[in-house]
Amino acid sequence: MVFVNMNVRAQSLYFPPLNGNTWDTLSPSRLQWCQHRIDSLFNYLESRNTQAFIILKDGKIVLEKYFGTFTVDSIHYWASAGKSLTATLTGIAQQKKLININDSVSKYLGQGWTSAPTEKEGMIKLRHLITMTSGLDESPKLPCDNEDTARSCLTYKVDAGTRWAYHTGPYRKMQAVLSKVGGQSFTLFTNSVLGSRIGMTGLWYDGVFYSKARSMARFGLFVVNKGIWANDTILSDTNYLHDMSNTSQNFNLSYGYLWWLNGKASFMAPSSQIVFNAPLFSNAPADMFAALGKNDQKIYVVPSQKMLVVRVGASAYDMAAAFSPFDNELWAYINQLKCDASSGVFDQIPQDDFTMYPNPANQILHVFTSALPSNIILRNMLGETLLQTKPESTSSQLDISSLAQGIYLVEITSEKSKFCQKLIINR
Repeated sequence: MVFVNMNVRAQSLYFPPLNGNTWDTLSPSRLQWCQHRIDSLFNYLESRNTQAFIILKDGKIVLEKYFGTFTVDSIHYWASAGKSLTATLTGIAQQKKLININDSVSKYLGQGWTSAPTEKEGMIKLRHLITMTSGLDESPKLPCDNEDTARSCLTYKVDAGTRWAYHTGPYRKMQAVLSKVGGQSFTLFTNSVLGSRIGMTGLWYDGVFYSKARSMARFGLFVVNKGIWANDTILSDTNYLHDMSNTSQNFNLSYGYLWWLNGKASFMAPSSQIVFNAPLFSNAPADMFAALGKNDQKIYVVPSQKMLVVRVGASAYDMAAAFSPFDNELWAYINQLKCDASSGVFDQIPQDDFTMYPNPANQILHVFTSALPSNIILRNMLGETLLQTKPESTSSQLDISSLAQGIYLVEITSEKSKFCQKLIINR
């Protein structure tokens, strides 16, 4: 058996000082990234409502860009990307013997934290909270919603561990457990066991973490280096680290401990029980795992490349889902940054050169372009192609009468250009 010295491995990465804005950089040219392709990436990010974007390689900043009035010191919410932070804090708490994820939640919160029968409630373990398998109903009756933590809103649906469903309410009980065993607010607990040791600043408000974009990058770098910051081994439980970033149950193969996993044979999406037989993001590295939040808050971790990508901003496609077609599009741009990469980096088609109506629509969609496009593709919000046509003129019609009511994306491409616009189908 070969033993790896974890501290030696840690020194292969750069770590910025715990205080201040000093952070070493790595020139994109060292990675053979072409400036015009970087510019194309930045143009795309700006067109998709991005406010902050960072790429780290070996811990050093390769790309960092802020858009509009957003700056290096601006604060933004992580949304559900904070779930992955909570999972990491859970591992630290277990290492400190404050909790055991195989314990019943009732051991820490007492009986009656749900409205489920006592026997059924007692079956719910901490492990179920961080794998989204609590068995509680993710669509409780009004006035409750998916994020409510009130006892009356946490209702029994199936036995714990027998079903995966994205449910924020039970997850937030994990925060309550960590705060209780830590004897302090969740913000203070986060800062004491992790934040102060990696230079990450921020606070929890109403279950959501807020910080600067660079604090997201610090957290991601800590995860890239498997629980070590410089010479400080903070999370040494390699079994927990492995389990956190690998399939945690048999229902959604693309979900670990509150982390989304790429490269698996199938995935499930929030608010759905459909299993899609495909990896989460086909354009992203297979070993990538990610903290994903609504309105496209992203922390992508790529261990094989010692690479980290952070994206902060408003929704890229005017939708609140944890992931969207933006993920695959972004990775297509990142994959094309190298100067010797094959062609395929897209410039955005000016919106004035593209018109479609009516929107909302229900039978026929009319599409007009100023130049002949090579493809018109209609996708669902998971990026799956539903309709595709190769126009013979600048005026096209798409029969959408067979599509269900919902939100879709119309993608127009030419040889070196692409534009996407949201389409609403009403019935």
